[in-house]
Order: sequence, then structure tokens, then C-alpha cells
Amino acid sequence: MGSKISSICSDSVREQNKSQESTSGVVINTKLPPTKNEEIATTLRVIDSERPAAKKPVSYPKPVNVLVCGIGEYTTGYIPGVTNVSDKSLGVVGLVLMDMRSRKKVDWIGMVGTTGTKHEGIRNHIKNGLGKYVGLDTTVELFPSDDIVRDFEAYKTVMDTMQPGGAVIIFTPDDTHFDIALYAIRKSLHVLITKPAVKTLKEHRTLVSEAQKYNVHCQVEFHKRFDPIYADAREKARTLGEFSWFDSYMSQPKYQLRTFQSWAGKSSDISYYLNSHHIDVHTWQVQGVAKPVKVSASASSGVATSSDYGCVEGTEDTISLLVQFRNIKSGSLGTAIYTSSWTSAKGDVHTQQYFRYVGQKGDIFIDQAHRGYRTVTDDKGMSSSNPLYLRYQPDSKGRYVGQGGYGQLSIESFIDAVREIESGERVPEDFFGDLPTVRDTAVVTAILEAGRKSLDLGGVTVDVEDWE
Repeated sequence: MGSKISSICSDSVREQNKSQESTSGVVINTKLPPTKNEEIATTLRVIDSERPAAKKPVSYPKPVNVLVCGIGEYTTGYIPGVTNVSDKSLGVVGLVLMDMRSRKKVDWIGMVGTTGTKHEGIRNHIKNGLGKYVGLDTTVELFPSDDIVRDFEAYKTVMDTMQPGGAVIIFTPDDTHFDIALYAIRKSLHVLITKPAVKTLKEHRTLVSEAQKYNVHCQVEFHKRFDPIYADAREKARTLGEFSWFDSYMSQPKYQLRTFQSWAGKSSDISYYLNSHHIDVHTWQVQGVAKPVKVSASASSGVATSSDYGCVEGTEDTISLLVQFRNIKSGSLGTAIYTSSWTSAKGDVHTQQYFRYVGQKGDIFIDQAHRGYRTVTDDKGMSSSNPLYLRYQPDSKGRYVGQGGYGQLSIESFIDAVREIESGERVPEDFFGDLPTVRDTAVVTAILEAGRKSLDLGGVTVDVEDWE
């Protein structure tokens, strides 16, 4: 009651002052200070005017329909006629999508290859392998039909039936990525491509522009960015001053060539296949700090083309790329050496891998192959395990619990982005500089293409084409 009376009195005084001003013709500064309630109201109006408009989702993110192009080892773990002894014998993509379906992030799962006659073996492999996980729905729809011996464009038939806003994940030979991704984008489907995205900068630029035109999210599956140790090292590297030196090595055992025999040396090489990982890690580390300017490449040979492995003439065993970088701020130079091989001996890990980063104020070394976790068994001998990538071992109740692995996080980050975009909460541009989008990874293609040109020209130095 007291505050109401005070407000009435204040209003009365104001009216009286106005009357005095109008009768005397003299302006007297008799304006009373604002009341406490008026001050609060004014402050709130200022705050509201400065607050940015909030993004409101149009709808709650819905499960995504996903088509996987490629039904080989990384998708299903299946290798026709061979017992898979690699660390991915249960596959990755299929398992991860099935888990996300159980958590309502994914709905329909389709898988398309080129040969329907393989499907019986794939279904049995999935049933016998992934069937061990309690509560995991392993249902997938396979294309083309089981009686088809070969259909290289089966993916088009399936995509033609999909609604815009669905997702396509591509794990096929390197030289097929571009055509499949472009077709998906032009169907307004979001795309995740295994590394390398494509083989030429021209193709890479086309995917960037088409993804923008059709307003879809296009991401490259560089899963090492999601490794907590690599991610931490990336940020530490950026505190070590300008770039000086980088050296990386990555290899897989030579028996893997039998899995890759249909394309190894024909449509791609070991540098595109494995060097792409560490080139992305390194260029991500020096993003905005240094740029590659020229590349020279060298290779070794003799194993892949031997009668034991039967790859086509000219298939390299090991490829090294020597890349010169220029620091943006000072103009000083740095050097990177990326080496990859698919002819190493069988060891305690499937993939040997490490890198050393040297900045002008310190250096970092990571042995990703050995995480301090070793097992020894009668049938397999000694092995170094890495459940940080993907935990295949079920929990005490038989359930799959690999959700925290960086092999899964890489794929799940893509699905999460698609759901947010389709709900209206975010747009594809929101993920630039955050996820390894096709727009943010063109530099990797530029280096790989220059390396291939150098090899084809006998190891001469090749300038890195401007990718920006």
C-alpha cells in the first residue's frame, strides 16, 4: 500500500510542475529522479536490446535414415573367402550405426555394394559376430538384390528412393568417392566420406561448392581428430611457436594387400590411403600458422607386385612425402615427412603409427600404436590393444559399450550434425572449423595430389596448388 501511495504522490507532483511551467513561461528543472521500478524497467529494456536472438529448433532432432556405400571390412568386417584376423573383424560403421539406432539417433540402415551374391556371407558374418551383443538389433537392408553379380551404380537406385535430409556414408575405393558423394549431395543428402575425400583438388572444390549449393553437410571421416591424445596434442602444438619439423609413420602388415588387391596400385596408392591421416593431423595442428608450399615424393617397391601378393606393376610398397612449409607470420621454413606402407611384417598391432611434432619452442611425440596395454594369449601371442579407438569387448552383461571410442565419435559427430541441421537448430556453416568438413580439409587433398604428381614425374619437386 505504501509504495502505491508513493507512486500516486509522485505523479501528482509531476502534474503540478507541468502546470507551473506552462503558466509562468519559465522552464524550471523540477524533474524528479526515476523511481526504483522505472530504473529496473529501463535496465531490462537495454539488456533485451543487446541480447542476440536465440536459435530455436524447428523440431526435436529425429532419427536419421542412413545408407552406407561399401560393404567391405570397415563397414561389416567381412572379407569374402578369408577369415578376417585384423583388429576390425567385426567392422566399424555397421556396428556404430546399429548402436546409434538403439539410442534413437538412427532409424533405417541400408548398405549398398556392387555384388549381391556376397550378401549371404555378409549376413552370416554379421549374425555370428555382432550377434554376441545383448540387445543390439543387427537388421540391415542390403543392395543390390542377392542375385546381382555386378552393378556399379546400385547406389544411385537406392539414393533415388531416399528423402532429402537423409545421410550417406561412403567407404569405397578412393577413386569412387567423388561420383558417389556428388550424386548424394545433388539428392540433398548429407555425406560422410572416408579418407581421402577425393584424389584431386578439382574434385574437392566441386564437392565444397555443391554442398553449399544444396545446403547439406559434407564431412571427411578423419577419426584421429577425435582421439583424445591427438586432440590434446593439437592444442599443445599451437602453444609451441612457429612450426619447425614433423615426422610421421603409419603401416599395415603385408597380408592386408590381399584385401586391397582389387584396387591397390590401380585406383589409388598407400599415400592416399594412410598418409592422409597424419597429413590431416599435421595441417590441423598448423592451421593459420604455416602453409605447405612444395612436395617431393619417393617410394620403395618389390613386395606388393611379387607373386605372393599379385598387385599390378607399379604398385608402391612404401611412400614418403617431403613437404616444405612456410610460416605465415615470419616467412621462416618448416619441413614435414609423411611415410606410409602396406608391406610391414605382422607385429603386435595391426597398424604401426606415430608422429613427432617440433615447434620452435618445444616438441611432442606420440606412439599411437602402443598405449601401455598389452595382452598375451596362447593362440595370438602378444598384442597391444587400443580400446580408445573402439571397445569391442562387451560389458559384464554382454552389451556393446564402445560409445566413447574415437572410431565411433567420428561417425557419431556426423550423425549428430545431420540431426541438428534437419531439426532447424543449426546450419551446415556452423560446423566449419569445428568438424573436419570437406571445406576445411582441402589442404590434405592438395598435398596428396602434389605427392602423386611428384612420384609420376620421377620424384621432382611439385608446388602445392592453392586450395583456399
